[in-house]
Amino acid sequence: MSTLVLPEPTIARGAQARRAHQHFLAGRAHAAREQWPHAARAFAQAADLSRDAAYALTAAHASIKAGQADLALPRLRALRRVHPELTLAYTLESHAWLDIGRADEAASVLETLPATAPRDHIYQVSLAVALQRLNRHEPAVQAFLAALALKIDDALSHFRMGMSFKELGLKAEAAECVRTALALGLGTSELSARALLVFLEREACRWDEADRELAVLRAAVQAAPCDAAVETGAFVHAVLVDDAVEQRKVASLYAHHLQARAVPLPRRPARAHDGRLRIGYLSADFHQHATSQLAVQMFEAHDRQRFEVTLFSAGPDDGTSLRRRMQAATEHFVNLHGQGTAQMAAEIRARRIDILVDVKGATYGSVMAVMAHRPAPLQVNWLGFPGTSGAPYIDYLIGDPVVTPLEHAAHFSECIAQMPLCYQPNDSRRVLPQAATRADCGLPEGALVLCGFHQSYKISREVFAAWCRLLHALPHAVLWLLRWNANVQEALTAAAVAHGVDPSRLVFAPLLPADQHLSRLSAADMFLDAWPCNAHTTASEALWAGVPPVTVVGETFAQRVAASLLRASGLDQLACADVARYEHAVRQLAADPVLRDQLRNRLIAQRSHALFDGVRFARDIEALFQRMWERAVAGLPPAHLPAH
Repeated sequence: MSTLVLPEPTIARGAQARRAHQHFLAGRAHAAREQWPHAARAFAQAADLSRDAAYALTAAHASIKAGQADLALPRLRALRRVHPELTLAYTLESHAWLDIGRADEAASVLETLPATAPRDHIYQVSLAVALQRLNRHEPAVQAFLAALALKIDDALSHFRMGMSFKELGLKAEAAECVRTALALGLGTSELSARALLVFLEREACRWDEADRELAVLRAAVQAAPCDAAVETGAFVHAVLVDDAVEQRKVASLYAHHLQARAVPLPRRPARAHDGRLRIGYLSADFHQHATSQLAVQMFEAHDRQRFEVTLFSAGPDDGTSLRRRMQAATEHFVNLHGQGTAQMAAEIRARRIDILVDVKGATYGSVMAVMAHRPAPLQVNWLGFPGTSGAPYIDYLIGDPVVTPLEHAAHFSECIAQMPLCYQPNDSRRVLPQAATRADCGLPEGALVLCGFHQSYKISREVFAAWCRLLHALPHAVLWLLRWNANVQEALTAAAVAHGVDPSRLVFAPLLPADQHLSRLSAADMFLDAWPCNAHTTASEALWAGVPPVTVVGETFAQRVAASLLRASGLDQLACADVARYEHAVRQLAADPVLRDQLRNRLIAQRSHALFDGVRFARDIEALFQRMWERAVAGLPPAHLPAH
């Protein structure tokens, strides 16, 4: 939020007025030292002795800063009744509501400001932020524009407006907002914002801009001291950079940034205890999200005789059937949404969790800061983030022999714990794809359908060039892509024309709910993977639909996931060492419809076992947790745990 300018109280005569001002001055001294609870108490004493609105506003502001927003609310409501056109009272009350996670109340308060009252810059910013948190992004953009009309050089408002454009699918517009914010200056958040700018340009498939910004970002990362605490975009490096050493550095910078802002709880040592091993999974994605789609059956299948499992949910309840299934999947589902990271850590500690698993990592909406408080004796990185956490407070990374071979140990700050088959769980109870006709999908009958259903940031200039070469080599083929956002179709169509490909050979599909998406996916002949970030959940969806993926294996975690899924499915031959072999494998499959049918039938036949057996996966990960815990109880430090 932009900096508030609070009014100065009027110096009144009389003993009570003097006492009020003395309390006010004491509060100001505490505030200057960031001692907000003491400041709030002193300012409240001043406000209780005087009717001056300035004292009440200052007391409310200090209460919010002290984490006592609930104390600010009655004072501000009373102030609004006396001064119905005092804009700052409405603004501060909205901040209090936002602080306790009630964006609906925040927006409602601001929208009741009388039309005759002034709507200053901080009011407009506050309204925009409240609307943004309610996912009302179109009116949020209008409020940000109104704020910028009053203060055009507000870098943070440009940045936040970009986030609303991002959510509206306008990635190019979002990128321009972030670029403006960077030009105005974002202070210590610059590296993180630069990473986001690269990501937005890649989402818009504006490759020239993305390449330029990525070069600037990488130079800044390389210049940063290795032991610095810097807010960085670890996810962007994990999925767009193919240098594992650089990825680890970026992750470490971010992990140290979180650590510098956290106060660790007293270390709780691992001790053998009567009863079940207590496993906690922490994420903001326990709703309709790829993480839950993959892991729900595994959670349901945990052995309740040996393990007490708790899901700690830091994300919203989206009301979906998958959310309900996640809530029913384990004995304990704890809603932490809206709490601060210290509160979340305290709740986890109170439940005496033995092994805490971060199922989110440094992805959008990260709760990795909770791990920096060290609430559990053993802490684990798994599934949500495709790479190392870089965090000294996370002990293990769960992988497998393909995504995390032991010879890659230097790429990871954690010790590697390998699952025997694949690190990615799956759900054999998911809905079976219904046969989709080519006509239903807008595909030409008789064409070879090459599917590239990736988020658009994965489609690089190099990947798309390879796909265009394949279209030239396979004149009867079409390329089936997702219309991921408002920019991607125009950008990729223009790129196809530049490669001499008739744009009618690109078929763009709208985004659909998961079940419908899986059904239409079965209409493809093969799935074309991307690099340096493979298809992850999308690759397992293709396998479930009976569509064989072809991938390129690299040196980073993110570029080895599809190979791991193929190995688990017995299709190692479709994991290629380089782009030339990848293109050759696609051409071979294209020329052999009998082999394609055999692969499809094989994948359909193994839906209930191997990769998609969530019950087997639960037993395997439980055995891994047991090995970690036995070492810890024996007083041994974490060590690499190879697959048996």
